Amino acid sequence: MLRSLIAALALSAAALVAPAEAAPKKNFEIAWTIYVGWMPWPYAADAGIVKKWADKYGIDIKVTQINDYVESINQYTAGKFDGVTLTNMDALTIPAAGGVDTTALIVGDFSNGNDGIVSKSAKSVADLKGESINLVELSVSHYLLARALEGAGLAEKDIKVVNTSDADMVAAFKAPDTKTVVTWNPLLAEVKTEPGSTALFDSSKIPGEIIDLLGVNTETLKDNPDFGKALAGIWYETLALVVDPGEKGKEARAAMGKQSGTDLAGFDAQLAATKLFAKPAEAVAFVESADIVKTMDLVRTFSFDHGLLGDGAKSKDAVGIGFAGGKTLGDAANVKLRFDPTFMKLAADGKL
Repeated sequence: MLRSLIAALALSAAALVAPAEAAPKKNFEIAWTIYVGWMPWPYAADAGIVKKWADKYGIDIKVTQINDYVESINQYTAGKFDGVTLTNMDALTIPAAGGVDTTALIVGDFSNGNDGIVSKSAKSVADLKGESINLVELSVSHYLLARALEGAGLAEKDIKVVNTSDADMVAAFKAPDTKTVVTWNPLLAEVKTEPGSTALFDSSKIPGEIIDLLGVNTETLKDNPDFGKALAGIWYETLALVVDPGEKGKEARAAMGKQSGTDLAGFDAQLAATKLFAKPAEAVAFVESADIVKTMDLVRTFSFDHGLLGDGAKSKDAVGIGFAGGKTLGDAANVKLRFDPTFMKLAADGKL
């Protein structure tokens, strides 16, 4: 069903592409969902940082919250948004696999404990054999589970996946018949408080593999690169506040925490489980490293094995992934996901 939805969305997106002779687009909209690594976007909008940078480049940028993570990506894929907050795997399996050329414009962080497996019955990953596990199917939670099972000598055939929306995850875990969930913060922090629960595994065991991005439509970005410059300016100005140890930083983090359903202490705890690329040079170095190529090879292998690269995909090479320096994984003639450090480099060099 997901694959047919992706195909339909790709057709919808294609119908919305503007003709080449049209004037450069000036009005843009990005979608976000609640997650510690993405809370700078709504804060920047509320604080006037989005408007400041948009005005600098003579454009308009709207920042919109979507309550359901997968739905936000589906809407981006359908052409409703010009950009969306998402992970590296979901960027590959939904828009890219659906034919929507997507650029990872901002590589903000990687999960270093923000994604995890929590159980009310099992005391170790090995104990999960035969259990039903609630998660957002075919998301990074599913990938995390697969990696955890692999490390415990188990396979997915040894468990049963129960597809559950992130919006319903906490309520599901409170139900007596739900024993184990895989989720991300702030939901992860909440399910951990359930009496009798045990944290079995988290993303700190696979560092650098669950990467949090702002993905934007590549054609939209090419049409008006000022969109990318403004977004990079917004992001790094806001991140400077996130890491500020003074009162301004505390105020900003408290506001982000409140907007994500927690407080300053809760938000700081989530940040501690995040490898945040606070300075653009750090993000550039990560994107230009050989490690990200290795990670995306793991991710595309998982994705192909689960049928996430489309019905027509004959191998994991079906969807090309581009990297800095002209490196490519998969079909170089069908690159649909690009890790492009260009705009982060402009920020690092003070050229925005």
